[in-house]
Amino acid sequence: MTVKVLLLPLAFLLTSLTGVCVRSPKVIYVKAGEMVALYCNLTKVHNPGAEVIWTSYTIQGRNLTSSMSSDEQRQMGVLVHGMSLVILSATVNHRGNYSCSLGNAGSQLWFRLTVHATLSNEGIYTQICSIQMACTLHCLEVNTPPQNILNIPSIIWHKEGESTPEGRYFSSVEEHNQGIYTCTRSYLYYDQIYNMTFTLRLDVQPRGTLKYSSISSPHNSDVISVDLGSPVVIDCKAFLYSDFDEVFWLRGKSFVETNTSFPVFYNSTRIEIKAEEITMKASLVFKKVSEEDLTKNYTCRLDTVTGPSSFVTITLAQKPRPSYVALALGIVGIVVVMVVTVVIYVMFKINITLFVRDNLGCHSNTSDGKSFDAFLMCYKSDTDAGLNEDDRKWLESVLEERFGYSLCLYDRDVLPGEAVVEAVLHCIEQSRTVVLVPTSPDPGPGSGLLSAIHAALVERQTRLVFIKTETTEVSRSGSLPEALQLLGEAGDCVTWKGISSTSPNSSFWKLLRYYLPAPQHASKIRLLPQTI
Repeated sequence: MTVKVLLLPLAFLLTSLTGVCVRSPKVIYVKAGEMVALYCNLTKVHNPGAEVIWTSYTIQGRNLTSSMSSDEQRQMGVLVHGMSLVILSATVNHRGNYSCSLGNAGSQLWFRLTVHATLSNEGIYTQICSIQMACTLHCLEVNTPPQNILNIPSIIWHKEGESTPEGRYFSSVEEHNQGIYTCTRSYLYYDQIYNMTFTLRLDVQPRGTLKYSSISSPHNSDVISVDLGSPVVIDCKAFLYSDFDEVFWLRGKSFVETNTSFPVFYNSTRIEIKAEEITMKASLVFKKVSEEDLTKNYTCRLDTVTGPSSFVTITLAQKPRPSYVALALGIVGIVVVMVVTVVIYVMFKINITLFVRDNLGCHSNTSDGKSFDAFLMCYKSDTDAGLNEDDRKWLESVLEERFGYSLCLYDRDVLPGEAVVEAVLHCIEQSRTVVLVPTSPDPGPGSGLLSAIHAALVERQTRLVFIKTETTEVSRSGSLPEALQLLGEAGDCVTWKGISSTSPNSSFWKLLRYYLPAPQHASKIRLLPQTI
């Protein structure tokens, strides 16, 4: 007998046959007069006590169950045992469709049996061995009855064209050993011998060219992280070198079904990359991962006719839940760092700004059309606490020579004979900042000029720095001219504290430099004497 299972796609054909889910049938070829076994690969997990019912749609069609008597089974030429239906000697009467189901369950498996009168080339499979290497011929185990039904069969090998039996083992295979071989399995049942014949083509190739089917992924003992209640698909990929090799999934020791109505099932696809190499993918599908699924082992098994079977076993593990404590600590840490950073900046922003300017060379190099960094404009203090002439000279000297500012000074940069108001407005126009300096006595154009230029300062939105003394009472109505009070409120205020403010490192100088823009051009800083 020659048997070949056509490896049809393992997709399901969902049709409306009385609401039954029908799978595309597995087509099986058998030589007339020989044995063939059909196996009902349906799981009993959800219905362990159900009886397997076989239904024959042939000319002798009827339901077949294990409860049938031995005489009835022998009369029909069949043997029903467990999940298997064994046709002892196939005839044209056995040709047709068969189905199996578990009790009244809706799920069915379908088979189509074709009986041939002679051997068919479709049933020949190939085994490749390396020349001058040991080689053992493998008799195909396709649609053979389980060993617990019949006795262990005897196997006899014959080579085509030779009458004497051949051994299945070659200690050193040679080119003359290649050819067509048949292996005959003989089973004894009620003193009657029943045979199953398989055909093999032995191909002897040079060393190093022999390839074996193997599983490429996943790897053995892999742990797959999953989320409970979520769908998961696990692909088992294998490279095959024979049409008779098969990849499937086991759950524990039970076969995983290909029925998509089950919570766990598998489907498979084949892609022929080269003439001699096939890639097969068997996908294990979980509709929703349950806690029970986490307790099971899942095995992807590769059955091959050219070598030993191989398998990989994996397990599922629940993904660790995110640590909200760590997340909360991280957020708190970030907030603390931000708060500390803001507090440090607020407390030391003046020192930080000046440090960046002095040490990192952060000076303005882009010309804005201005000729001066600042215009020092004096106003008369109503008290004797204003800056005297020496203090004013010291202020000008430190700004220009120590810190590199370009200053516009009324008594130096305004030409004699110019109109006072136009000259002052020109200095303001050419300066980035106006610094109002209290003096006693007043060496400049006088405080009365402030009223005349107040509108111009407001219109130009000129940046103002207002120097006051400790005794200046800017907030008291009438203590200063109205224009001066308004300018003082609009600008940034720095307090001159007499001799304590003369040091370039004093708080007065730090605050004044902070309010002033960075010098447009960096200049060499040289030390000035620390005495007045």
